[in-house]
Amino acid sequence: MALEKRVPVIPVDSEHSAIFQCLVGETRNKIEKVILTASGGPFLGKKPNFLVNVKRHHALQHPNWNMGAKITIDSATLMNKGLEMIEAKWLFNLSPEQIQVIIHPQSIIHSMVQFEDGSIKAQLGLPDMKLPIQYALTFPNRIPNDSPRADFRKIGNLGFEEPDIKTFRNLALAKSALEKGGNLPCVLNAANEIAVWAFLNNRIGFLDMTLVVEKTMQKIDYIEKPNLNEYFESDGEARNFAATLINL
Repeated sequence: MALEKRVPVIPVDSEHSAIFQCLVGETRNKIEKVILTASGGPFLGKKPNFLVNVKRHHALQHPNWNMGAKITIDSATLMNKGLEMIEAKWLFNLSPEQIQVIIHPQSIIHSMVQFEDGSIKAQLGLPDMKLPIQYALTFPNRIPNDSPRADFRKIGNLGFEEPDIKTFRNLALAKSALEKGGNLPCVLNAANEIAVWAFLNNRIGFLDMTLVVEKTMQKIDYIEKPNLNEYFESDGEARNFAATLINL
C-alpha cells in the first residue's frame, strides 16, 4: 500500500529507525548490507546448562532496555532480533543475504548500513525509545529535547561479537524462516507468541520456547505464496498446534 501511494513507512523500532536514519540522503546508493545490533539480553555468554534453570524473573531483567514483558523475553531468546531481520527485509526491500546480526552489549549503536563502496553509516545514542519515536513523529525534521546524551568519555568501549546461534537457536529458526519465506515467518511468530505466554505463566521452561517454535514450524504446511486468508489460517493453525504442545 505504501509503495502504491508513494509514501514512506517510518519505523519506530530503534533498529529500523537507525537504518532509516542512515538511509536519509542515500536514495540512489545501493545497500550492500544492513547490520542489526543486539544487546545479547540478560543471558549473553550463557550456555544451555545454565539456561535450563532460568525462571521468569531472571529473563525479565534486561541489562539495557526497559520494555514490556513479551519483548523482553524475545530479547533474552534472541527471537526479537530474528523478527527484526524479517521486518528489515520488507521495510527496506532487502534479500536475506543482505541482513546481518551482531551482538553489541552496550546498545549504543542501534544499527548500521554498509554501502557498495564499503562505507558504513551507523546511528548511535543511549538506549531510549524516546528518540526513534520522536524522529518518526517529526521526520524529516529533528527537534530539540532534554533527553540524556551519550558521553563517550564515560562509555569507554563499544564491543561486538558473533551471536551464539547454537545456544540461542531462535535466531537460527528465524533466519531459516526468512530465507524460505512464504507462510513460515507467520508460523514462527504465532508459535513464539504462544511459547512466550506459556513461559511467562510458568507453564514451560526457558529452552522449551525454542522447541515449541521449532516443532510448530515443522508441523504446519508450508505455503510458498500465501494470500491474506492463508496467512490468517497459518497463524491460527500454528497457535493451536503450539498450544497442544504445551497442553493449554
